[in-house]
Amino acid sequence: MAETVTHTDDELDGGPGTAAEPPRGRPGRRTALIVCAVFVVAAVAVVGALGLGGGGEDEGSGAPPRAGSTVPVTRATLTERTEVDGQLGYGTEIPLPVKATGTVTWLPEPGTTAERGDTLLRVDDRPVVLLYGTLPMYRDLGPTATEPETTPRTTEGDATDGKAAASGPSASPTPTGSGTAAAGAGTAEGTAAAAELTGMDVLQFETNLAALGYTGFTVDETFSAGTAQAVKRWQKSLGLPETGTVGVGDVVYSAGRVRIGQPGVRLGDAVGETTLTYTGTARKVVVDASAADAAWAVRGTAVRIQLPDGKSVRGQVASVGRRVTAPEGGTGEDGSGQGTATLPVTITIGDQKSVGRLESGPVTVEYVGREVKDVLTVPVAALVALAEGGHGLETTDGTFVAVKTGLFADGRVEVSGPAVREGLKVRIPE
Repeated sequence: MAETVTHTDDELDGGPGTAAEPPRGRPGRRTALIVCAVFVVAAVAVVGALGLGGGGEDEGSGAPPRAGSTVPVTRATLTERTEVDGQLGYGTEIPLPVKATGTVTWLPEPGTTAERGDTLLRVDDRPVVLLYGTLPMYRDLGPTATEPETTPRTTEGDATDGKAAASGPSASPTPTGSGTAAAGAGTAEGTAAAAELTGMDVLQFETNLAALGYTGFTVDETFSAGTAQAVKRWQKSLGLPETGTVGVGDVVYSAGRVRIGQPGVRLGDAVGETTLTYTGTARKVVVDASAADAAWAVRGTAVRIQLPDGKSVRGQVASVGRRVTAPEGGTGEDGSGQGTATLPVTITIGDQKSVGRLESGPVTVEYVGREVKDVLTVPVAALVALAEGGHGLETTDGTFVAVKTGLFADGRVEVSGPAVREGLKVRIPE
């Protein structure tokens, strides 16, 4: 509650007739001084916050430092990495070209590995053996080859018929000696000629026979008597009749060891086109890459594979399919796609031991999408948005420099501009 006080003129003028009393606070004047002081302090604070009215040294000595750490602009190589989903496994199962005919009497367990000389299956209780090669088995291999007859063999009946055809009112008699000679010539021409079997398939088979430890012949393109003897010893070890001849259904060729897949028949079924399937023995990764963004998928490209157990291993693009898989759902009525068309990309793993015991499962494949070398970079957190647009960096003296940004990768960003140099200290705002 305000209090009213009455004063005389002398008292107001401080005349001699008035005893000087000690000041009692003079509340109005003190209030004005306090308000002025508060205003000055607030003005100083605003000026300091706006970075006005003084250089960096005065600000640093007269005001507390701004919060946030500083980092230098550095030169580095930035690599942009992209991740896609993949599937670890042994690849697509392919039917084995089994040419034997009969009833399947034994099948191996899926997942087992077969190598040269191993029995793949048994047909009519006869083993079908795996050998290595690229040329398929297309004929029986034996010590001799029989050339097909070029003319019908002459017989006694044929000679008689020939004479009857030759007889007639205008036919001249044929001397007996000449007819006998002609018949003999026809017989010699019609007899099949025996010769040694030759060919690249013989060389391929003999190479395998020698690799299995059978000797006594020269590895070449000729199936000799020595080869036949080695075949008999091989047949004996398999429990087969020792004929010295290899039937077209006795052998199946592959490029190397195989991993047995799921059979297409059961015991007791007849041999068919999908009787037994196989894959390679090396684990690989297949990625269904977007057909519109598959430029990275080039044979020989190095990638990183993140396994389900968190381990990372190296891989390399081995092949890229040429057949595009249509997106699921097809195309909408308006012509827009309902999915993404993909290409199969096969990635091999050089160090199979690095995969451990994993055989299949989802993985993540990381590849380099883009890379820039020897560029100026700062942490992404150092970028600030400028009022006039674009990005900038705050230096340690509180000024801002505009920058042009480039590649973002690994938490850093490529920056450039006339005021940006290597070693420049910039602030990371909190």
